[in-house]
Amino acid sequence: MRLGLVLGEALQGLRRNASMVVSVILVTFVSLTFVGAAVLMQTQIAKTNAYFQDRALVDVYMCSPLSTGDTCVDGAASDEQIETVRTELEGPTLSPLIQGYTYLSPEEAYDSIVENLGEDYASLLTAEQTSAEFHVNLVDPSQSDVIVEAFTGVDGVEEITDQLEYLDPLFATLTIATYIAIGIAALMLVSAVLLIATTIRLSAYARRREVAIMRLVGASNRFIQTPFVLEGVFAAFIGAALAGAAVLAGVHFGVERYLVDEMYAIPWVGIGEAWAVVPVLIVVGVALAALSAGFAIRRWLRT
Repeated sequence: MRLGLVLGEALQGLRRNASMVVSVILVTFVSLTFVGAAVLMQTQIAKTNAYFQDRALVDVYMCSPLSTGDTCVDGAASDEQIETVRTELEGPTLSPLIQGYTYLSPEEAYDSIVENLGEDYASLLTAEQTSAEFHVNLVDPSQSDVIVEAFTGVDGVEEITDQLEYLDPLFATLTIATYIAIGIAALMLVSAVLLIATTIRLSAYARRREVAIMRLVGASNRFIQTPFVLEGVFAAFIGAALAGAAVLAGVHFGVERYLVDEMYAIPWVGIGEAWAVVPVLIVVGVALAALSAGFAIRRWLRT
């Protein structure tokens, strides 16, 4: 097979169907951009989940003088009640589940609140009104229910909270956004496949006399089909390359230049993960184009 002749025929076909080729490029670009966004969002979910699971704590809040719960009938937790919680955390039942814990006295908890929320809160709350706290770091954060169950209803314990529960809405939002991106990407990919097939069939129809002559002189079906397949592959490759560039630009300017500075507490995906997605987009785009174009031209040649 003469490579130069095949490439020449493919390029000539691209010039003849410039408007359709531009449409294929744009549809491929948009669809694969959504694919890249979906992949990066799934990576972001996994990265954020792993980060916060390693750092999420179960907080055991002791009763304060302001507490009114059934376990706080005597007001602030006594030293004996605090020591009971400490002993339970260090006991044989819970200690294998616990990586470590931190105890904050009411004064330390008050200083932490003022430091994190600002001096404006200093006039709203005093150290005497603040509850003592235990911050428990688990070996396996999924076993937080064990800690919650162990201290629920214990005298002197006002509340037990699992910090991972506060992150569930974030993960749910990211997951929904990922599904939306996947759905849009799937629809756009179907559109791209159909558009490529239509473009190839129109291109073959416009060159039907050339194809008939090639058949008369004994050209093989493979030789006839290859230029048409390459037309779809070239257009899809350009669209995939543009999608890769869009993903890289989005991560660089949207994430590294903005989100990292605005929300630095979250480990965001970086340019390295974006570069890893680019080859996937190109392979997906080229493979779909080759399959779609090959199927379309084979069907047309059989008619």
